[in-house]
Amino acid sequence: MSEQLTLSTDVLVIGGGPAATWAAIHARDAGAEVIIVDKGYCGTSGTTAPAGTGVWYVAPDPDERAKAKASRETLGGNLADHAWMDRVLDQTYANMHRLGTEGRYPFPVDDRTGEPIRTGVQGPEYMRRMRAWVQRRGVQILDHSPVLELLTDASGAVGGAVGYQRQADRDFRVTAGAVVLATGGCAFLSTALGTNVDTGDGALMAAEVGASFSGMEFANAYAIVPKGSTVTKTAYYGYATFFHADGRIVEGAGSMKGRSMIARTLLNEPVFAQLDRADETVAAKMRKGQPNFFLQFDRRGIDPFTQRFEVDLLAEGTVRGTGGIDVVDDDCWTGVPGLYAAGDAATRERICGGFTGGGSHNSAWAMSSGSFAGAAAARASRSAGGAVPIDRLRGAGTVGLSLTHGSLSADEVVAAAQAELTPFDKNYIRTGDRMAAALRGLDSLWDGVADSSYGAPTPAGRIRTREAAAITAVGRWIYRSALARTESRGMSKRDDIPGLDPAQQAHVRTGGLDEVWVSGPRPTGHVGTGTLARIPA
Repeated sequence: MSEQLTLSTDVLVIGGGPAATWAAIHARDAGAEVIIVDKGYCGTSGTTAPAGTGVWYVAPDPDERAKAKASRETLGGNLADHAWMDRVLDQTYANMHRLGTEGRYPFPVDDRTGEPIRTGVQGPEYMRRMRAWVQRRGVQILDHSPVLELLTDASGAVGGAVGYQRQADRDFRVTAGAVVLATGGCAFLSTALGTNVDTGDGALMAAEVGASFSGMEFANAYAIVPKGSTVTKTAYYGYATFFHADGRIVEGAGSMKGRSMIARTLLNEPVFAQLDRADETVAAKMRKGQPNFFLQFDRRGIDPFTQRFEVDLLAEGTVRGTGGIDVVDDDCWTGVPGLYAAGDAATRERICGGFTGGGSHNSAWAMSSGSFAGAAAARASRSAGGAVPIDRLRGAGTVGLSLTHGSLSADEVVAAAQAELTPFDKNYIRTGDRMAAALRGLDSLWDGVADSSYGAPTPAGRIRTREAAAITAVGRWIYRSALARTESRGMSKRDDIPGLDPAQQAHVRTGGLDEVWVSGPRPTGHVGTGTLARIPA
């Protein structure tokens, strides 16, 4: 192993997607020195980079903005905040214009108006431009450098992070006046495109320093994919008809509404789809807008517009859900001194409530929350006098960092956690009994993860043990939050309690590691508010 790398900066951004790069831009705007550390390669890792995405971009017209805010309010269970939506719409509008000028993104031009079309971006080009832009602004990037734990001072303030550089084969330490967590969500290593880096690492690190979470019950997103594929562009299935193997239509199945019917059918038999509702003009636009969606069909010799193909559902967890690290003020502060959160790592409830999908609001939230967090982190760093000396900091990691082999391997933990989190009849078609049983499994698994011997003798091994621990922790927050919401609201639909309870129009918050707590709307069922430790065996 090479000699350890030690650096110091004003703002450390952990992550490499849109939230991370926008945080870096706005921290630099505020005069801060910035380092980005990315688990993958900044510009290609994460869910935005592989494909095109819409953006919640709305011109500052009062009527248009009002319609935009109302569009998903009911779907989200009326949990969104209009003031936050206004802020995000304003920031997204400004950022998309900067992306075209300073970021040099080549927006297509409307033939009728001659104006750039800013309602979407092609992910590969967007993130390539963002990387180049932050480099022009003097931001230092450490690629292939997953963080293992945060650093804190004696007061508990976050002052940096430590991790491992894979390609250089060396440990690194970065001290900073403030840290932005933009690590993405958690998709349970389900293989959904771009989510292999989204294992909840930021959530685990945030919990270890005392941050809490909001909306974790809204983490049961599942995307439609061709069987055996990883490409999750579910919007295109709005043009699909779904079939049983014998050719009968699966009644009630659909993309936006009726995905649960697909899940229920898949429990017993295969489901097939055909994009037979798209005419030639729409089909041509689809191919141009998302070319990678069609590669999987072209390679198999399938015309998805005229032929049926088998489909499956992949779990996307908090990547396409709305829950995440709670933000306690307009700056996306986590409530822990020196620590801010942005993008999928942070709760999106502020603008989505309990429902979202791919792109659109997610894209707007990533760039806007990154902007808020980056600017605030720069101010916090300046106020704190910059980075604290390394000898005054200690590692905050609590699990998965042992230098020995424990009784459980990381692969075993991941497989066991996935068995509780990805099956349709546990985390999608929900009932209290099934979720409670899954939670018992995760609680038992956490006992092994929390054992002091759980770890690995190599840095690469410890990266994996930390990922496995993070997935397990996220799963426990998800199920405790879902059990606390004894109704069906937003994405959190329960077969055993299908109605909406007006008394529960409030956020569910959770946190803790060994002892998980949850608080929120007063439920009417068997789960109480306040502290929830173990679900009885």
